[in-house]
Amino acid sequence: MDSHELADPSENATHSPTADGNSPAENPSHSSATDTNSTSDQSKPSEDPSHSSSADAKVPEKRKREPEPAPENSSEPAPPQQHPLWKTTLCSYFRRTGGSCSHGESCRYAHGEEELRQRPDNTWDPTSERAKKMAKIDEKEKETEVEEGSVMMTEALGEGDESSSGLSKCFVNLPMKWSADQLRKFLSEQGILFKSAKKKKGMTVGFVTFEDAAQVKIAVKELDGKSVGNNRTLKVTDVIPRPFEKNNKVGVPAHSTQKAENPSPNSDNSNTINSTDNDEADGDGSLLPNGSILKGRSARDVVTPLAHLSYSEQLEHKKNSLAQILKKLTRNARKACPNGVSLPEWIMKSREIGGLPCKLEGIIESPLVNGYRNKCEFSVGYSLQGKSTVGFLLGNFREGVTAVEEPVDCPNVSRIACKYAAVFQEFLQHSLLPLWNRLNNTGFWRQLTVREGRRPCQIAEVDNPESNISEVLLMVQVCTVGFDDGQVKSELEGLAQAFSVGSTVESPPLPLTALVIQDHTGISNAAPPDAPLRYVFINKGGDRGLEIANDVVEPRIHDHLSNLRFSISPSAFFQVNTLAAEKLYSLAGDWAGLGQDTLLFDVCCGTGTIGLTLAHRVGMVVGIEMNASAVSDAQRNAEINGIKNCRFVCGKAEDVIGSLMKEYLSLPQKQDVTNETLQNKEAEVNSAEENVNSADCGLGTEDNSSGDHENGCTASKSDDDAQMEKLCALESKSTPVQQFKNVVAIVDPPRVGLHPTVIKVLRTQSRLRRLVYISCNPESLVANAIELCTPSVDKADKENNRNNRGWRNMSSAGLARHRAKSMPNSEPFTPIKAMAVDLFPHTPHCELVMLLER
Repeated sequence: MDSHELADPSENATHSPTADGNSPAENPSHSSATDTNSTSDQSKPSEDPSHSSSADAKVPEKRKREPEPAPENSSEPAPPQQHPLWKTTLCSYFRRTGGSCSHGESCRYAHGEEELRQRPDNTWDPTSERAKKMAKIDEKEKETEVEEGSVMMTEALGEGDESSSGLSKCFVNLPMKWSADQLRKFLSEQGILFKSAKKKKGMTVGFVTFEDAAQVKIAVKELDGKSVGNNRTLKVTDVIPRPFEKNNKVGVPAHSTQKAENPSPNSDNSNTINSTDNDEADGDGSLLPNGSILKGRSARDVVTPLAHLSYSEQLEHKKNSLAQILKKLTRNARKACPNGVSLPEWIMKSREIGGLPCKLEGIIESPLVNGYRNKCEFSVGYSLQGKSTVGFLLGNFREGVTAVEEPVDCPNVSRIACKYAAVFQEFLQHSLLPLWNRLNNTGFWRQLTVREGRRPCQIAEVDNPESNISEVLLMVQVCTVGFDDGQVKSELEGLAQAFSVGSTVESPPLPLTALVIQDHTGISNAAPPDAPLRYVFINKGGDRGLEIANDVVEPRIHDHLSNLRFSISPSAFFQVNTLAAEKLYSLAGDWAGLGQDTLLFDVCCGTGTIGLTLAHRVGMVVGIEMNASAVSDAQRNAEINGIKNCRFVCGKAEDVIGSLMKEYLSLPQKQDVTNETLQNKEAEVNSAEENVNSADCGLGTEDNSSGDHENGCTASKSDDDAQMEKLCALESKSTPVQQFKNVVAIVDPPRVGLHPTVIKVLRTQSRLRRLVYISCNPESLVANAIELCTPSVDKADKENNRNNRGWRNMSSAGLARHRAKSMPNSEPFTPIKAMAVDLFPHTPHCELVMLLER
């Protein structure tokens, strides 16, 4: 890839402390040569490689003042004990002339890209071609974000036909907290006359309609470029009516049951909501701000912004980005240290490794680079051309982007997932039910989720990953509120038939295990785990395809990880890159220092993947998970694989971790439960397991990839789930506790990080000496590590956290610093080492593992 000159021209003139990490005094020969050249450029047409005589005269004099006049050995250009910044910066003479300076190989600066070394903080000299290339990547990433005027609305708020006559304008960069009333108030304060103004909270765009062209001209002149809110620059753009507006059916109100097969002649107005009822969700005359199509954004650019780079360049870019984030831990922990308390040793030594809290040992590659995702969630909406589309949003909804594009060019999505998305999209072209409208929160079709289950994969089979996909579960999210049950059932049966046909026309046929219909009424597509399942279609094999199940059950698919077989429910969490997850869990186990005398706490365990894969290396695993369905899966997975030393507790980590720590880490105490009580509760557990097993065996055998389904939970909270929660509570009170010498915790929290209560328990439990933190969001890891690793005082400074009105505007690291001041007196952890694991090729994201000890 061609390099792009991004560095400031002044950086090419001299060595500056900010550019290369060294002051000019650290290299006197270069300083004198540079100074001489800068003063004699006008009288000297060309520069000799040997430098000027005046410069040569000054060189030996300045070298005498060096504090460490170590003898130079021409045969050893890189002495054994080098300075950390040796050869990490390009020589200023080389940058100007392209040749070597008079110091030759003994020069501490590099005379070429090949000789240049990476700095201790994993960055490169900003004037080097490599750094310029990485800067260009960062710039392209920023360009993928929604810019001013690049709003791609396919569900905008419209009113009549004023938009087509140029009387409607789109206002971009409005404060997100503004409502329609606040937008109207702003226009009135500016003396702007208008007919109507529409805006929804949480978005940065609004739509204003004017009475005539004169009002439009005045508004554009007065408001375009005006500063609003927190230094936002308002941009006024044109609005283009969607060409398929008259055929749009998305505007059917949620409370309406009218049939779309008999539209009224004036369908434009019949499907709009009265503005007096809801000013902020008025109608669905879809409008598109002018200029958005010219951006040429694609789903590939949004979903996989690094796909244009080679995989090695992606890894290097991610490693450098992580290094910059980790430096925040050192800086913030230094600030959070209480007055009168000496800085921890790891902070003092951070200067030796470029400001990092610990050594970043590298990044582990993903065995599978393309088509690695075993779960894809496709949005349902309209493309920029007005076509009903199943794919990915082209930006953030908060910034006014609702356009959807097909996922055909996204390298992280499998061919099978793309095929099912295309089948669903084709079905929507003829569906009588409307698509979900994100502005009005009305409609029926919302989202398609494709989950794939793989057979055990060998290294030789990585080149053909689709051959390992044996099961596919489809989950379609809908909103049935206000729609006729008969029509809904008819449409869903037609959809099941379309998926069945679509899977068989391919050669070879696509795997299809089950179709689940999830009913969700919330604003966001992120449905809660207990969202009801309205219909379930099971593939019973043969030519019958998908058939509706008599009883609403929750089918499961299976995947294999570290030679274990995992049962996965439709909404359960499971790592999207199975092969890379094996490397991730293996690394976590190696760093945890496990043994048969080890008690392992698996916090935020999900379906139990970490604990189960490491169970054979420890004495006992205690998993904590708030999702009851995931706990049920974890217990089922332990039974499937014959694992007996795992216990999974259902509850929020912040609610149960304290009691669990006391239960296992306190001194042995007399059991409060008699043997008779224990036997009774064991009988209850066995009875529940028998019910689960009977449900597992009722739908097929393990050898039939299309009929291997497990049932256990019904649509709304099932009896099995309720019983499982009760048993979790009983088990937490009755299980005999075994004492262990070594106590280790592995935490794998969601993107927001650990709850402050969990951090406090982990920090104050003195017997917990080792903690492995697996993070999908390095910013959250930094914030949590600040609280875990910052020294505390004898008396917590709680007064400092009172009446703190600015916490809403603080960063996560700033909040962590304040919470660290109120941390009870306890021994802090120390960052030992960190390693990245690339679970998400072609994207900026990756997992980060950090070992903390004390």
